[in-house]
Amino acid sequence: MQLLDWIVLAVYVLGITGAGVWAARWVKSPDDFFMGGRRFKKTFMLFFAFGAGTHTDQAVSVASKTYTSGLSGIWLQWIWLFATPFYWLIAPVFRRMRALTTGDYFELRYARSVAGLFAGVAVLQLVVTLATMLKGTGAMITAVSGGAIGEVTAIVTIIVLFTLYGVAGGLTAAIITDFVQGIMTVVLSFLLLPFALDAVGGLSGLRDTIGDPEMFALVTAGDITVFYIAVVALNGLVGNSTQPHSMAVSAAGETEMDGRVGFTYGNMLKRFCTVAWTFTGLCAIVLYPGMTSAAEIDQTYGLMARDLLPLVAPGLLGIFLASMLAAVMSSCDAWMISGSALFTENIYRPFLAPGRSGAHYVWIGRLGAAALVILSVAYAIFLDSVITGLETFWKVQAMMGIPFWIGIFWRRATVAGAWASTLVAFFVALVSGNAFAAVFDVNAFAVDHLPASIVFDGAVRLPVQMLAYLSCGLVTMIVVSLLTQPVERSRLERLYRALHTPVDRKEPTPLAPFEVPEGSEPRPGRKIIDHPDFELRYPSFVGGAGFAFAWVWVAALIAGVFWIASP
Repeated sequence: MQLLDWIVLAVYVLGITGAGVWAARWVKSPDDFFMGGRRFKKTFMLFFAFGAGTHTDQAVSVASKTYTSGLSGIWLQWIWLFATPFYWLIAPVFRRMRALTTGDYFELRYARSVAGLFAGVAVLQLVVTLATMLKGTGAMITAVSGGAIGEVTAIVTIIVLFTLYGVAGGLTAAIITDFVQGIMTVVLSFLLLPFALDAVGGLSGLRDTIGDPEMFALVTAGDITVFYIAVVALNGLVGNSTQPHSMAVSAAGETEMDGRVGFTYGNMLKRFCTVAWTFTGLCAIVLYPGMTSAAEIDQTYGLMARDLLPLVAPGLLGIFLASMLAAVMSSCDAWMISGSALFTENIYRPFLAPGRSGAHYVWIGRLGAAALVILSVAYAIFLDSVITGLETFWKVQAMMGIPFWIGIFWRRATVAGAWASTLVAFFVALVSGNAFAAVFDVNAFAVDHLPASIVFDGAVRLPVQMLAYLSCGLVTMIVVSLLTQPVERSRLERLYRALHTPVDRKEPTPLAPFEVPEGSEPRPGRKIIDHPDFELRYPSFVGGAGFAFAWVWVAALIAGVFWIASP
């Protein structure tokens, strides 16, 4: 770390914190704090979705997985690649809810108790995610700075910065700062790659030194198989809607199109950046051979920055560090505010203190945001590795995905079905993940009695675990719903009237959740299944064309990586 590096870092820290605190001037109500006043256009929404969904630990985890598994490590983040086109269809669903949190949907569709259940699951998911972000970024900053900045110091600095401006300015501050931080995250993704490739002799030198062609395969016969990719992608599609920040990244835009473009192509930009992280991880195999421990491998991305960038130009290391902070802070602020919204709107307001002023709930949101960060730091201390945290997040995010989607498309889904589905899915996930090893060691049983296709490295394969809890949760949802009391018709009619009524650019805000402006009428649509209990409709022309175009981008990305990796 040279003087210019420290100056660059200081300018970024002061500038981004000042911008975030300045944004607090627009926070006048819970809608401003939790949803940014729904005032943002496509560009801001694109970088908000990109920043909220892209963080430093992802670059660390992809590079680490690539170090051990080769090019197929790209699927650690590309598991959402096949889900991305669906974001074009999902974003209008959230925007038409006219709600502050996804918990508002669960309250109307099912009951207040289910909204509270979702808020609790989402807060758990948020704690795991923030801890993973902080763990990965802390390790990387320590490696980049050559120990000049310790892991604890790095984590404390990060949380102080994003908590300061996030607590002050809420989602408005997050979206404004994410515009700058999103650009810097792209810089982080591609700054190191050309110098790393040069150090290993380019792609040809990389292939010659590694030697094993399997390390350049997009799928393998061992860990990351086609089965792995398909199941984990399905799990991601089911669970994406119930991530704490999904409402914000889809619905903080002024119009449905703002949300569609932002949510879909902000995440498509992330898929593009993942390519750079992967090839940087391949370079690490050559530059740092022989690493075996997870802690060592997690630091390879940072080690390359420390060793290569100062040789190119002074200040580059400072830019890299500032970009790292930007990548993690742009995600932490969005997740923190979304988790705070869930606690405030779906636990505190209905159960603890109904009928208070808007200003009161804003302050509770600020205190809740700070408390969530403290819990995340505590969990980060006990986290084994970044990849462990990521796999835990994948599981938790899907737990209420089944009640969410079944509730959208099937009128017969019930409150008891939502509760039973979630609890059964959690139980099956814990059992298949060997959480009850002291009572029954499922991994030992699998190794001794089940086919080799179910076991990998002495444990039940992750996609097998996912299929188990998803299928059990789905069957439980259907069976229990058919046996229990349906949700009252008036609630369902209000829900589907809102979901079928497009948002007009001049629509007043804020509205109560699922409140349709006077004079607005639902758009007629043709059902895919012509039955009164089903609400699955054909997409509009804009929806269908945009969905198809997003698949073109998916195909282009896969073809591009395959072409680059080919000899």
